[in-house]
Amino acid sequence: MSDRVQDRIDAYPTHRIGGYGVRAGRPFPYGATLVPGGVNFSVYSSSATAMRLVLFRRGAEEPMAELEFPPEFRIGSVHSMVVFGLDHEEIEYGFRAFGPYDPVRGHRFDSGRVLLDPYARLVSGRDRWRGGLDPSAAYPYRARLMLDDFDWGGDRPPRIPAEDLVVYELHVRGYTRHPSAGVRAPGTFAGLREKIPYLRDLGINCVELLPVFEFDEYDNVHHSPGTGEPLHNYWGYNTVGFFAPKAGYAATGALGMQADELKTLVKALHAAGIEVILDVVFNHTAEGDERGPTISFRGLDNKTYYMLTPEGRYYNFSGTGNTVNCNHPTVRDFVVTCLRHWVAEYHIDGFRFDLAAILGRAEDGTPLPNPPLLEQLAHDPVLRDCKLIAEAWDAAGLYEVGSFPDYGRWAEWNGKFRDTVRRFIKGDPGVTGELATRIAGSPDLYLGRGCAASVNFVTSHDGFTLNDLVSYNDKHNHANGEDNADGERDNASWNCGVEGPAAAADVRRLRLSQMKNALVLLLTSQGVPMLLAGDEFGRTQQGNNNAYCQDNEISWTDWRLAEENAELLRFTRHLIAFRHAHPVLRGTDHPSGADTAGSGLPDVSWHGSRAWRQDFAADSRLLAVLWCGRHARGGRARDRHVYVLANAHWEGHDIELPELPGGQRWRLVADTAELPPHDIAEPGRERLPPDPRRYRVRPRSAVIFIEETEKGQTAMFNASLTISSGTALIELTGELDASTAPAFHEKIEDAVGSGVARLELLAGKLSYISSAGLRSLLFAQQKMGEGGTIALIGAPGTVVHTIRMAGLDRSIQVVDA
Repeated sequence: MSDRVQDRIDAYPTHRIGGYGVRAGRPFPYGATLVPGGVNFSVYSSSATAMRLVLFRRGAEEPMAELEFPPEFRIGSVHSMVVFGLDHEEIEYGFRAFGPYDPVRGHRFDSGRVLLDPYARLVSGRDRWRGGLDPSAAYPYRARLMLDDFDWGGDRPPRIPAEDLVVYELHVRGYTRHPSAGVRAPGTFAGLREKIPYLRDLGINCVELLPVFEFDEYDNVHHSPGTGEPLHNYWGYNTVGFFAPKAGYAATGALGMQADELKTLVKALHAAGIEVILDVVFNHTAEGDERGPTISFRGLDNKTYYMLTPEGRYYNFSGTGNTVNCNHPTVRDFVVTCLRHWVAEYHIDGFRFDLAAILGRAEDGTPLPNPPLLEQLAHDPVLRDCKLIAEAWDAAGLYEVGSFPDYGRWAEWNGKFRDTVRRFIKGDPGVTGELATRIAGSPDLYLGRGCAASVNFVTSHDGFTLNDLVSYNDKHNHANGEDNADGERDNASWNCGVEGPAAAADVRRLRLSQMKNALVLLLTSQGVPMLLAGDEFGRTQQGNNNAYCQDNEISWTDWRLAEENAELLRFTRHLIAFRHAHPVLRGTDHPSGADTAGSGLPDVSWHGSRAWRQDFAADSRLLAVLWCGRHARGGRARDRHVYVLANAHWEGHDIELPELPGGQRWRLVADTAELPPHDIAEPGRERLPPDPRRYRVRPRSAVIFIEETEKGQTAMFNASLTISSGTALIELTGELDASTAPAFHEKIEDAVGSGVARLELLAGKLSYISSAGLRSLLFAQQKMGEGGTIALIGAPGTVVHTIRMAGLDRSIQVVDA
């Protein structure tokens, strides 16, 4: 064969250096790449006078060889060289850069340091969590090559529309590290994979993972005041290797299989219809300021990679000591290449950018009106289908919520939604009007960008959990070893009368209602809701609102609470299902307040204690919103009317319910003041209120009503079955939820029991398929066997996306009607 290795000119060395045959390499791609007969090493430095490749046997403290790049192997600012005869699975490598040490001019070269390749696909040295090499070792991080041999098995991104997401923010280690997690590999990617059935049952279709790039968990100078033991960098916002997954998060990290373990997790999540968003940190690195370690960027090209003052010191817009020079062309290319890598190699569905306002600063820190990096990310062809989410502020006071340069692509963590909901449920005056704006998708911030530009949340990793939000007035961060000086002081929290754990039944009941109130507002608002992992069953951090250093039970998810707080978990699960069931709550465009569908109702209307009379006065603590179901998705989907009422007042109120066109009645979905099972109804089991015109809303509670159908039932669904020539045709109309799924399942059983080889679902008028309906499809797929096919015939829309959420996109053929 003409393309055999021995027949290729470039498979032969032209030089011999350090005992190895070498030849001039290719400048791109940067990093280490397998080529015929060897490995191509390429590294950028605009100011280095010389560069060496340092090779180690895996795990060895001392190098086995150092190979200097000949001057003729340098093209511009790139040193590249092919080295032949390497056992690429057993080597580790780094670079030694030579150049001036002149901090005032921005140079901090130190040839005594072996530097980590910024483009390293794998990093060893921290193969186990809090294990590996001595933190003081000369080269604690080792770059390794990654083989591209993972079998994705036809995996495809779910590509769920942003407005249909329910995002779930979690920490990979903390989610399964607690003994109560009951997984085989606690605190790992593999452990998280075992929790996928739980996530599906909860209704989650997107996980947002706190940093999974290789980071240094030892990076913390503080000690526990109680034990004297060193604290750690638990969250991981101090990236060491941007292209490499965290080895300490892998059960197979000691075997160098962390990449495959993470890919297996992503593949399994996709099969379950769950997207994966990574929390990424491009605003700073683990090298800190001039007192920090030289790991990689500082020793290769300090002046290029970091924002520096005229005196050569580090700008600190990140609050961590340094700030990445994101809009320098070389650094911009680094960021884009890195994200492309995660999308192409790991099938990641999106990214949340930590302190993203920094990504819009110039080299001197000035905010740019048209930041090149943000524009490039928005229009990059590889990243086209990715969700891009900005934390639109930084540690130096640049706050761009609602004004972040979006280029038609960027969404934002809506910090104003968080603050407003917290203040409202706490009972602060003068909040009701702003709450209406937040519920409507924050058109004051995102008009023209769509509702999905607003990622709504009440809690996140950074701050109180939901349970702590209603249990503590003040932060209790003493365990962090900083005399409680760290963490946000103003949390807009209320402890319901007792600071911390409470024994009194009335306090505990009030706290539970307050948590439900927050969930109701979050999951019935326009925009993309995000839950903090464990909030659905009352996880606590004991009042710590900055648990970045707590690798212990303060941060770990205690799964015993799922049983202990089963009422809250059940409420959350049903509330998420309610959101999934009703497209009127998941609009693409902001409501106008007008009736554009001829329904007799505006798309949204606001009410107070009297119907059609909104009350945004400063002393008002009650707000009701009516979502017209005929305007769902701009009139493209048919839904029922939904009425949500929130009372933050410490007194109850008699509420006049708005009359509906055609004499339709309201049914009660949820009342957070009720005890289970009446706090929230299962789909199809909604009750009529005692009085069809009025309702007594109790203190500090939230209520949801839904329009009753013409037949006096809240479920609208019909399924007819026709079988002919080995094909079963099931015609579906209406809404397939938990209450109607049994009838659908009967039709499925009749079809597959007849030995059909093809199942066609005619679903042109079907607005929603619930998880129960999807389980019926899985049943059909299993019963029909390998040769059977399932076709969904109808206009692509909600149904198509929901089916993809269940990971069935490989087995269901979508055919336009």
